[in-house]
Amino acid sequence: MTSYLNTENIARSKDGVEYHPLLPFLPENAKVLFLGSFPPQRKRWCMDFYYPNFINDHWRIEGQIFFGDKNHFVDTEAKRFKIDEIVAFCQERGLAFFDTSTAIRRLQDNASDKFLEVVEPTDIHALISQLPHLRAIVTTGEKATETICTSLGIPEIPKVNTSYILHHPSSITLWRLPSSSRAYPLSFDKKVEAYSRMFHLLLR
Repeated sequence: MTSYLNTENIARSKDGVEYHPLLPFLPENAKVLFLGSFPPQRKRWCMDFYYPNFINDHWRIEGQIFFGDKNHFVDTEAKRFKIDEIVAFCQERGLAFFDTSTAIRRLQDNASDKFLEVVEPTDIHALISQLPHLRAIVTTGEKATETICTSLGIPEIPKVNTSYILHHPSSITLWRLPSSSRAYPLSFDKKVEAYSRMFHLLLR
């Protein structure tokens, strides 16, 4: 089974500071880079990859958009996502993944972004430099959007379902999409519609 664990970072985590437990997933052909805030606690994972919480709908959204089946990437019986199929799909489609923070503290024992304290923001320019075909960065939560706007000097945080053209580096668009967390108050179908619109524009 595929794993993208960053064991060195996991070992570094101590004194309340967690270092990012996953390696960046950066296919050379990537056109879209998804940046969340930070992975949930390991006890909430069902696979060693991005969006690992089984009750997060990110992979159901992509399954619905690309295959007409929200359970395309879901092993319903085992209550896991099909990581090898997900990785192959993302490599084929040119989808990259990381997060806007490389180190955080959790101020409460839960998965809520609003209780994350950013200790080290991600070097966004270093990520972009590894993706020569990148057309868009996508954030899917308020914390991630706030963090990247601070890092890139974007003066106003984009609203959900809007985009912002980056001046440096040029020709890359920052998209803010609704969170795939079920805690976000928007129906699954509306989330599919929002993500589908972005994919249609960028992956034509």
